[in-house]
Amino acid sequence: MTGAVAGLVLSLGMIAPPVMAAAPEGYDINSASSLQVVVNKHRQLNPAAYVPASLVRVQGERLRSQAADAYKQFAKAAKAAGVNVMPISGYRSYSEQASLYDSYVRQYGQATADTIAARPGYSEHQTGLAMDIGNASGTCALQACFANTPAGQWAAVHGWEYGFIIRYPAGAGATTGYTYEPWHLRYVGRAIAEDMQIKKIATLEDYFSLEAAPDYLP
Repeated sequence: MTGAVAGLVLSLGMIAPPVMAAAPEGYDINSASSLQVVVNKHRQLNPAAYVPASLVRVQGERLRSQAADAYKQFAKAAKAAGVNVMPISGYRSYSEQASLYDSYVRQYGQATADTIAARPGYSEHQTGLAMDIGNASGTCALQACFANTPAGQWAAVHGWEYGFIIRYPAGAGATTGYTYEPWHLRYVGRAIAEDMQIKKIATLEDYFSLEAAPDYLP
């Protein structure tokens, strides 16, 4: 099993090219370097081993410069309101994602792993625009109950004000392909985040009228 999985991980860069779509309002959702790039199980990064040109450290984690600036403002505002938001995981390279994904496959099996971790080349973390967050106390770290903690509630209510969305919302697994992750913030910029908030659109797939991506393409 492990050998087969390792072989799969090494070959993922050659899986079908990303599905290209015409983005509304002039947004570029196809280029890996775009702040609005949509990455999911049907849309592989191009190139698969993409590395952002500019990464900035945020308390030990890394984000693209625009996302890092927004995250700092987000965390500063939370602290001023008495909420300590901690960064858990930001940018991950292709090889780091491959190692993480492989460990989940060995631990849970591939079917379950595909609902909780992206394959390398298909991860938002690789864009440098995603940050997993937690509470300073560690309460409900990377668990659905995080939504009911101070940091989780702050992210849900105020994240959009700083250009972040909760990328994998509750009940959207049939669209995103992932279980609920209230800790996974994705930077899309204030304009899109605010528009999604106003229109009550939960996922980027729905916002950009893309097909649902519950599973990887064969």
